[in-house]
Amino acid sequence: MVAWVNFAVLVFASLFFLYFYARSVSPAGREKVIGSHAYRLCYYDRLMSGVCELIITINLILYHFFPLETPLPEKFPWAWWVSLLIAAVIGIPATFLMVIGVIHAGEETLRPKKEHVMYGGIYTKIRHPQAVGEVFLFPVIAILLHSPFLTLFSLIYFPIFILLCYAEEQDLLLRYGDTYAEYCKRTGAFFPKKA
Repeated sequence: MVAWVNFAVLVFASLFFLYFYARSVSPAGREKVIGSHAYRLCYYDRLMSGVCELIITINLILYHFFPLETPLPEKFPWAWWVSLLIAAVIGIPATFLMVIGVIHAGEETLRPKKEHVMYGGIYTKIRHPQAVGEVFLFPVIAILLHSPFLTLFSLIYFPIFILLCYAEEQDLLLRYGDTYAEYCKRTGAFFPKKA
């Protein structure tokens, strides 16, 4: 019973994460409907999406202690240290990319502002470094927990993050117009464009 409750909370927390994060990346669109306080509301939505990510992480860890009965093996067929090595190979560059994106985006990472200007740094190479880094951390946690089921489940975050990046780009087109459209033409969304 505990395993199913934990899994249900994991699924709902993932859906709420999608909901709140999608709202948080839409300040310009929301401003057209509710006015300038949309930016402040997006900040609170971003905080709520962070709470959802924390709940997701807790549920993933709890799953280690309360796994569902599935046809998949409970653990990978190799030693845990191999999972640790795989997680490090994926997690270290993913974390680095996410952190660099946070640094280069500055305050806009958490608190969207109407007067904010477009980014430099890593954002001259790819448009969504934070998302690219962050999305890989879900499978990293699952691999560290040595769970084939959680590793497969964590793949749902890839389409979620693609949807979130698309929603953010639509809003950025509203905010920055042709400047952002030109930026999109010369800068890859998830990978650098070949020169």
